[in-house]
Amino acid sequence: MSLFISSINSGSNGNCYYVGNNNEAVLIDAGISCREIEKRMLRSGLSIRKLKAIFISHEHSDHIRGLEVISRKYQLPVYITPRTLNGSGLKLEENLIKVFSAYQPIAIGELLVTAFPKLHDASEPHSFTVDGNGIKIGILTDIGSACEHVIQNFKQCHAAFLEANYDDKMLDDGGYPYYLKSRIRSDKGHLSNYQALELFVKHRPAFMSHLLLSHLSKDNNCPHLVQRIFSEHAGQTHVAVASRYKETEVYAIRAEDFVAEKISLPSQMSLF
Repeated sequence: MSLFISSINSGSNGNCYYVGNNNEAVLIDAGISCREIEKRMLRSGLSIRKLKAIFISHEHSDHIRGLEVISRKYQLPVYITPRTLNGSGLKLEENLIKVFSAYQPIAIGELLVTAFPKLHDASEPHSFTVDGNGIKIGILTDIGSACEHVIQNFKQCHAAFLEANYDDKMLDDGGYPYYLKSRIRSDKGHLSNYQALELFVKHRPAFMSHLLLSHLSKDNNCPHLVQRIFSEHAGQTHVAVASRYKETEVYAIRAEDFVAEKISLPSQMSLF
């Protein structure tokens, strides 16, 4: 049995991550348009009718931009904290608003979604793990530093989406104003390549089969650079970089041997 994972989009232009089994799936964040989510899932052979819920990490626009439309169109419940909802300006259908709390698992069919706190400059930011079929997937982006919540959850993941936002030298040499550079580097900003690498090297479990490097800065990072840095330390873990321009491949994370394999499907064929 497997869980299927894909980054639908990852970056400051929008974030949306897919985790599902054979029967149901969830999105973590919906920061690109409903039309783009539909188009990218179709290209990947993922059935949007399998979506059962959307979980929102925080209120920044690159995580909620497409939420109102996709929730209304497909009548998808949105799991969100009250403070995040209040800070978002979202106008969601009342019956579709669901509340979550840290470390209170929520069952979506046979999937179990658990939120946990993280450090980021938002009202009430959370990251998530999704469990199913004996597999745990982590979605850990928009993190200012690897706090104990992040470390302990990362240690349990068979696969993870992990932020590697910026390269220190590129940020130093780039044209961002000082206040923005300071915000990015702060404990409530984003993880650098080497902060993410430190988390990976020190706390990766032996059974982690797959790592998707996520939320790369367009101006302050380079996909080839971060791929090279992590590949040198990857061991048996398959490392890929999630794009800000298109969806990734769909990967099946298998419980029986913890091996991630790329799924290749004809464009009109559904995984399920």
